[in-house]
Amino acid sequence: MRITAVAGGVGGARFLRGLLAAAPDADVTVIGNVGDDITLHGLRVCPDLDTVMYTLGGGIHEGQGWGRSGETFSVADELAEYGVGPDWFTLGDRDIATHLVRTQMLDAGYPLSAVTEALCARWKPGVRLLPATDDRAETHVVLRDEEGKRRAVHFQEYWVRMHAPDAESIVFVGAENAQPAPGVLEAIVQADVVVFPPSNPVVSIGAVLAVPGIREALIAGNAPVVGLSPIIGSAPVRGMADKVLAAVGVEETSAAAVAEYYGAQLLDGWLIDESDAKQAERIEAAGIRCRAVPLLMRDVDATAAMARAALDLAAELRS
Repeated sequence: MRITAVAGGVGGARFLRGLLAAAPDADVTVIGNVGDDITLHGLRVCPDLDTVMYTLGGGIHEGQGWGRSGETFSVADELAEYGVGPDWFTLGDRDIATHLVRTQMLDAGYPLSAVTEALCARWKPGVRLLPATDDRAETHVVLRDEEGKRRAVHFQEYWVRMHAPDAESIVFVGAENAQPAPGVLEAIVQADVVVFPPSNPVVSIGAVLAVPGIREALIAGNAPVVGLSPIIGSAPVRGMADKVLAAVGVEETSAAAVAEYYGAQLLDGWLIDESDAKQAERIEAAGIRCRAVPLLMRDVDATAAMARAALDLAAELRS
């Protein structure tokens, strides 16, 4: 079975670990979000790609869900002594090694897709990890201050430094001129099933869909697209999905509202948590096949059960 997953950071990476447990013989390609990518201290940092790589390769800090296990922060401490910022985004020593290798290869002219492949040669994540694009396509958030003035900040500053205040809009800077990275469209066209993990629908999966050609390929493809809701009850399981959904005009934070945001043209199947089972009828009325299953990723076994439910729904949609 050929499975293509469109994934963001922590939630996507943890789901992928369950997916590999549920379908160990599958050929899995992951199209990763690059909207969070940022340059810090002259180094190119790709948080979502690295989170997937570290999680599946056994190097993630399990408690955080991001960053390296056994991390130290000597470089960050020295930068602080020099008074060099930003001090709101701390790079660990082990993590810096990854960013050094990436930046050197990018500066030498290698595209991000080739760099990611080279990094994965060390970590052996068990999937083919592709950036959505080799081009710049950064997520920025437009805010309005108390005086009514607008300003845009990089998503990392919005999330890490500012702790996700109310946002006015989301802008994918450069995305309109970006092209899918090599292998991305092929992975969609050749897939037997496409999965949207329970990642943020706006700044994770939405940032991937903003790259011209990717949404169109998903809509035109023969593979069923099955997603898992990142919302349980009236709140995101993790992160600030409620804030960024409001910024794109989705005022209701619910599994049904996210399904409707994706739309039946893109989404064929949608898994919601058992506690939200009453929303299934509304989702089905929107033209999206819906099933209610447990959606808390408590451990690998629970996550594998979620992945199997997604694959079962895809098989039902293909029949």
